[in-house]
Amino acid sequence: MSETEPITPVASAGDDGAEVVDVIVVGGGCAGVCAAIEAAEAGARVLLAERTSAIGGTSAMSSGLLYLGGGTATQIACGFEDTVEGMVTFLLAASGPGADEAKVRRYCNESVAHHDWLVEHGVEFDPSFHPEGDIQPPTEAGLVFTGGEDTSPFVELTPAVPRGHHAKFPNESGGYLMERLGSALSATGAEVRLDTFAEALVVEADRIVGVRFRTGGSSFDVRARGGVILAMGGFLFNPDMIARYVPAAARCTYPLGTDADDGRGIRLALGAGARVANMDALECHLPFHPPRRLSAGILVNGEGRRFINEDAYNGRIGQRALLENDGVAFLIVDEAASEPNWLGFRPGWVAETAEELAVEIGLPPHQLAATLDRYNIDAARGVDSEFHKLPELVRPLVGPVGAVDLRVESAYYASFTLGGVVTDVDGRATRSDGTAIDGLFAVGRTAAGIPARGYVSGISLGDGTFFGRCAGRTAAADATA
Repeated sequence: MSETEPITPVASAGDDGAEVVDVIVVGGGCAGVCAAIEAAEAGARVLLAERTSAIGGTSAMSSGLLYLGGGTATQIACGFEDTVEGMVTFLLAASGPGADEAKVRRYCNESVAHHDWLVEHGVEFDPSFHPEGDIQPPTEAGLVFTGGEDTSPFVELTPAVPRGHHAKFPNESGGYLMERLGSALSATGAEVRLDTFAEALVVEADRIVGVRFRTGGSSFDVRARGGVILAMGGFLFNPDMIARYVPAAARCTYPLGTDADDGRGIRLALGAGARVANMDALECHLPFHPPRRLSAGILVNGEGRRFINEDAYNGRIGQRALLENDGVAFLIVDEAASEPNWLGFRPGWVAETAEELAVEIGLPPHQLAATLDRYNIDAARGVDSEFHKLPELVRPLVGPVGAVDLRVESAYYASFTLGGVVTDVDGRATRSDGTAIDGLFAVGRTAAGIPARGYVSGISLGDGTFFGRCAGRTAAADATA
């Protein structure tokens, strides 16, 4: 079978003595673990099956940022006022065309309660703000800007408020987050089986009633009264699916995920008749800042033209560079704006004039000079009429000038897929006609979640944990319906 094709469910053998639980969760990242916690705390008998030898998945490798807002206790403690409507406005704009408004609104309406649920389940957020955005704090600071909320075009839409909640651990805190959630899962009594591979869904009439698993060389079925929740990650590590749906991802230098992000959950759902969306969408993070003062330079494409405001969220910059400019980008700086960024990026070419620099790096000399002249005329007046960069980052660039190589073959492009199974606000997988598939749920990167064709750091963990809980609660209720 092709690694892109739907995986056909197997027919139920009926009352064949198979083990029966209330809810099956497949996948042990943040979405699956939160689904299992919620279902178990609702009184369901839960089985969480994880194909690897430990829970955590890509979530444990992450920054540990969760995008939360609307007036969380952490925001208030840090001195920021937020509103649900402001969060909705920002997320709908930042998530890109095709964003699911119903999901965005539910997520924002319940974000404060979700923050408190995480705290109640052992995830701490230090009540301190880290001023350098677009990265997880190197300290235990609990709040940071993570989506360009304080930059154009978003500042024209709604007041800038930081919503990146950083789990209380220095730097990347995904491991801490999953350790806390894992402890909460253990406290529920839900069963966790590791090294357990999902071969196929089990179907009876039009309902998904279980999963066929394999452990070692043995296959066996487990039935679920309430439903099966697929939380199996995205498809970044499936070369065939990448080639079919989003070939640009193959050019990125740093894939974010594990080899279990092979699209199997999506293929299982497709075999059951589920619809997918945004399969050609990806997040592509190009972290040329922090420090933010590097944004005083200008970003140009292969034609020597600017293509975005340089203070934008690094994910927006990466998407624009890769998807709209063929992965060609250079940061043009002068001596005052030249320093290594947090990954060590530094100018690879230096010249007295823009024309000379363009010749060195292979750009059209007259166009790069015209771009720099236009920018400097604006900057002398303290404005950026073309892309509306923050005034404090706008100043003329004075020769000699240098260029930092941000081409996709040379720089750090961190990527993952955004497409997946279309679900309702309770996590139920849906068909092309919009009807729900009885007994089947999808969450996390297996689902088409809040980010459609745009992204903000922290929304994967936020969306996964929240809608994982929704699916777990709904499946548990279905078990007794």
